[in-house]
Amino acid sequence: MPEVPEVEALREFLDGRLVGKEIVRALPLAVNVLKTYDPPLSALEGATATGVGRRGKYLDIATRRPDGTPLHLAVHLARAGWLRWRDAFPAGPPPRPGKGPLAARFVLADGSGFDLTEQGTTKRLAVHLVRDLADVPAVATLGPEPLDPAFDRAAFARLLAGERRQVKGALRDQRLIAGIGNAYSDEILHAARMSPFKPVKNLSDDEVTTLYEAMVTTLTGAVERSRGVAAGSLKSEKKSGLRVHGRAGEPCPVCGDTVRSVSFSDSSLQYCPTCQTGGRPLADRRMSRLLK
Repeated sequence: MPEVPEVEALREFLDGRLVGKEIVRALPLAVNVLKTYDPPLSALEGATATGVGRRGKYLDIATRRPDGTPLHLAVHLARAGWLRWRDAFPAGPPPRPGKGPLAARFVLADGSGFDLTEQGTTKRLAVHLVRDLADVPAVATLGPEPLDPAFDRAAFARLLAGERRQVKGALRDQRLIAGIGNAYSDEILHAARMSPFKPVKNLSDDEVTTLYEAMVTTLTGAVERSRGVAAGSLKSEKKSGLRVHGRAGEPCPVCGDTVRSVSFSDSSLQYCPTCQTGGRPLADRRMSRLLK
């Protein structure tokens, strides 16, 4: 799933290509992709893009209609969704809704534009057309942005105060901190040399500082690596920069121990025993006791 770094890179990529251009066609091509109906997606046709923002894992394409009405196209790519930019579209009639990966198409007046696609059978890609970004329910409940300069160590500590969950779950909670998912939570915890199962309530002041600094350093580095990368190459760029996530069975780049994995029903986490759990491999999450 795209997280803060990839969505931020997509934001920059689109901002340089959309702003000032008119949208002439907005086509939903998958049954479940559009999550709103008022205004209809066709209301985008004739609108001009005025900016591209990001909130958590959501892209926010701001537009304005000729009558001055603002509209926001909010896109959440979910686990298997992606955005594919096209300098030009194939000649011929527009595609029909079908069972393929194509979920929506947006065409600009100059003939360029982008497709939204989603692979697999579980369809979670979400497109909202709203008058204000805060009208998207999930956006309205998002926590602070982890790279916002105002979100300092003290603000981070206040968020964690009273938390009783494990640190991995807390980092991934979008209502607590926006934009961190499965991959970068693994990377942050590896950088912090911390067990994913450590209870937040057991963190010392020094560990809170270490975790905060690992979060900022990890995400900042990933954003910088992604900056300027074409949309079609962002997934491979993300994978190449990960040290433990998705690398079970490979040597840890810090200590050389074997990166291990813990599987859940619909996801998995990766970690280094030497760096994070005192050398102790974790059993299957459903059978393990929490590490302290």
